[in-house]
Amino acid sequence: MTKNRVAAMQARVEDYFTELARLPEQTVVTDGKAAEMAMADLFPIMIGHFARMRDGDGKLLFVGNGASASIASHMALDFSKNGKVPALAFNDAAALTALSNDEGYDQVFAKQIEYFAAETDLLIAISSSGNSENIVKAVQAARAKGCGVLTLSGLGADNKLRQLGDYNLFVPSGEYGFVEVVHGGLIHALLDIFMGWSARTGLWNRSDTPPAGEPVQKRGVA
Repeated sequence: MTKNRVAAMQARVEDYFTELARLPEQTVVTDGKAAEMAMADLFPIMIGHFARMRDGDGKLLFVGNGASASIASHMALDFSKNGKVPALAFNDAAALTALSNDEGYDQVFAKQIEYFAAETDLLIAISSSGNSENIVKAVQAARAKGCGVLTLSGLGADNKLRQLGDYNLFVPSGEYGFVEVVHGGLIHALLDIFMGWSARTGLWNRSDTPPAGEPVQKRGVA
């Protein structure tokens, strides 16, 4: 490539990551009445839920399609393995195909929530568009079981899912890839900060002997 083309590509790459980097801080948080709230107010609420579940009162339930399904599976494992917070993602192939065949694809998550959810659980519903019918119906099923709901969406600000949670995270981007990456980052941030991450100590890279007063965190290797 010529120097000019290299420079142009470098600028394009920098623009991409600049755009991606701005989105977590520009994510809009709303409560169940559509009132905006600060991210710093949401995190302690979620951390309180996680602590209660870690102590044996309830579990996390994750649902998502496609890339969001991958995030759901990934984060359900990380919460269970690293955070000691019991979590499930409803992505089992037999369940998805059987329920799609018997009940319709719009019911694949709702039916599993009917089977497994309890009143003390929290559903984390992930949808880039916020308009996937099976995710909307999953939230409705969780409500019927008395569960709390946290939603993550993007693309259109008027999407259905954003109106349904007790708390809602909306990524203000029309790019699927950006929305998916930021969704994963936001959930990771919730878990990592719950586990004790700080700019001073980190989480995974800190020494085995933490500063005085900080608990030793058992770390995974995956």
